[in-house]
Amino acid sequence: MHHIAIDLGSRKSQICIRDTAGKITEERILSTTGLKGWLKEQPRGRVIVETCAESFAIAMEAKHLGHEIRVVPATLVKQLGVGERRLKNDQRDARKLSEVSTRIDLPSVHIPSVPSQLIREVCNMRETMVEARTKLVNSVRAYARMHVCELETGAAQSIPKRMRKAFGAELPMAVERVLQAIESLNAQIYQADKEATKMAHDNVDSARLMTAPGVGPVTALRFASVVDEVSRFATAHQLESYLGLVPSESSTGQKQQRYGAITKAGAKKVRWALVQAVWSAKRHYKDDPMVRWAEKVATRRGKKIATVAMARKLAGVLFAMLRDGKDYDPSHLVSQSWKQLG
Repeated sequence: MHHIAIDLGSRKSQICIRDTAGKITEERILSTTGLKGWLKEQPRGRVIVETCAESFAIAMEAKHLGHEIRVVPATLVKQLGVGERRLKNDQRDARKLSEVSTRIDLPSVHIPSVPSQLIREVCNMRETMVEARTKLVNSVRAYARMHVCELETGAAQSIPKRMRKAFGAELPMAVERVLQAIESLNAQIYQADKEATKMAHDNVDSARLMTAPGVGPVTALRFASVVDEVSRFATAHQLESYLGLVPSESSTGQKQQRYGAITKAGAKKVRWALVQAVWSAKRHYKDDPMVRWAEKVATRRGKKIATVAMARKLAGVLFAMLRDGKDYDPSHLVSQSWKQLG
């Protein structure tokens, strides 16, 4: 088996191919857009790429063509010797990846399925528009504060109406243009929400996840897409660790076992979505066993710790729902020992 290492770039990519003995058989530079066509002409081998924007598209194409795939985490690349002694260029990087591949079976990140990639794209584009609107809304609010104007309370999307009511004819055209941009984004975000809601209801996994308290379409889609294949996680704790929701630990040497804040090592947007689901559950499902448990934790540890703890608990419950193929059942939680689960 030959080893095809590709140092991906936005325009050009460096390729280094080695045989089983580790000898370089080919080196070349190709346009990144031409890699898919080039891979079709190659005999089956192991394709090694580093995680980047283009890596999953190339990996999926190579996998479809019958190649073995290794998408090496960016955090591991330096440990393998890529860029060592501050000598880093595309040719050296490709050579190092191919050379290491001939010696060991490189670990690979999970390559998401096509449906999961589609879900992530829909969610990412929606959140990009929401973030853009938030920035525009903040700039308009800052303008109102600079002019010592107290706006009526309301949702972010209603600020154009509230600003025009507060300033009337004195509203400058520069601010009016921003308000029009917010209104345009409102319409696009509304359509994105409809698309996400339909996608969540049409997907079996996300529809099941929405039976849990506080879990809406975006949270369900985000969680289902990041899990993708539930069988790749042996336990709920493994998934919680993958999402960065477990406490950090410092217990090396002879030190006493010490725990700190959560690791935040996983998907940031999924953690954020789970926390939002917790806040929603606290508002609308006050009698739910998880919410009651979180309230007890809050009396001992504070609201922030209790919120994160419930987000971790919710992740474990959602994992079990996907693993067992069952909707949310609060009676099952009541029958468990919450003291141990805490």
